[in-house]
Amino acid sequence: MAGKKISRRERIKKGIRKKLAGSESRPRLSVYRSNKGIYAQIINDETGNTIVSASSLSKDFSGAGSKTDQSIAVGRLVAEKALAAGVKEVVFDRNGYLYHGRIKSLADGAREAGLIF
Repeated sequence: MAGKKISRRERIKKGIRKKLAGSESRPRLSVYRSNKGIYAQIINDETGNTIVSASSLSKDFSGAGSKTDQSIAVGRLVAEKALAAGVKEVVFDRNGYLYHGRIKSLADGAREAGLIF
């Protein structure tokens, strides 16, 4: 069953990626969700460089609580790092996941911290 679920997400991900791409002025905020953590990267697709990244499993992360609470904290952390790097606007890439739960929490946390998308 897991194979079908992963291939479905990959198909949705390709459709999303066709429609959006990160640029110098508006890089892409990509989200990855695992069972244990959540990861966010801000990527410039023109050069292929990761500008900023944050994760619930990284050493500089100090969030506790439920996975949803951790997602909000990761969203805030990636937004603070992005603003420090001079990025104010991004394109949100949900990476094939539904915009619900932890993905939505991360986006809300990033918006609260001042990121525009």
